[in-house]
Amino acid sequence: MAITLASATLLANPGAAAADPSPAQARAKLVKLNEQADKVVEQYNQATETHKTAKTKYDVLNAEVGQKDAQAEALRRDLVTAAVSDYQAGYQGWERFVAQGSPEAILGGMASLDQMAQSRAAKLRAFEAATKDLRDRRDAARTVLAEADAARDKVRGQKAKVDKLVAEQTRILRRLGAFQTGNPRSTGITYTGSASGNARAALQFAFAQVGKPYRYGGTGPGSFDCSGLTQAAWRSAGVSLPRTTWTQWSWGAARRVPLNALQPGDLLFSKGLGHMGMYAGNGKMVHAPQTGDVVKVVALDGYWRNRLLGAIRP
Repeated sequence: MAITLASATLLANPGAAAADPSPAQARAKLVKLNEQADKVVEQYNQATETHKTAKTKYDVLNAEVGQKDAQAEALRRDLVTAAVSDYQAGYQGWERFVAQGSPEAILGGMASLDQMAQSRAAKLRAFEAATKDLRDRRDAARTVLAEADAARDKVRGQKAKVDKLVAEQTRILRRLGAFQTGNPRSTGITYTGSASGNARAALQFAFAQVGKPYRYGGTGPGSFDCSGLTQAAWRSAGVSLPRTTWTQWSWGAARRVPLNALQPGDLLFSKGLGHMGMYAGNGKMVHAPQTGDVVKVVALDGYWRNRLLGAIRP
């Protein structure tokens, strides 16, 4: 274990001596690691959600375009068949009109055939015009999808960084004897605070998750990350929140409340938007902290108070 931790220390700081850090040094390093991991995890989550949304939009539009294309092709085949029939009828009619020697009849027949052709051409033009907007939308969706793919590919490198950070967090926590595996089947604790309505329902859900492990990217039911927990809790109360801390903060732009006027159920966001939790009342917060920890209720002490950026009331 000492060799493993020393290796981790040397990787983080090549100039360091090959010796175990003191518990105080390990805890200080862990704080920095947690802050780094928070940011990268949320970047990874955001890119994943961006790609998922863009891919869904593209798939829907592409399916609609495919259906419209099939209809357009069917109309084109119908027009070809009609044109052949019109030509044959016109040719036979021409012979008949010549035999009758009636210029008026000949011109009238030609006019009738021309009107039929114009009518069919007008229908085709109208249909193609109607599908042009859809094609433009598909092309736009394809552009969005390409951008999302690029973002996802970029974050794959960040995921590798997260995995490295998680491994280092795990090593330090085990060295300190503070690593908690959690229980994915934990039934949590009972919320007995003063919240009412959907805020109470959200807090009841969150408290019922206490003891379950933190896992980055986790949205339940057996594990959660910070924004996955708040999203699931408020979803249980009938409120749909976006997936990540960034999007939840943006979603609540018109719902922000002062930190000195918090009510149970309010969402709490850290500076940098790398972490979040839910105010539980009585100066406490329920949250999914970081790797090696579990969903828990903590006091909003000086450390957390200094980290907070703001709050939102769903």
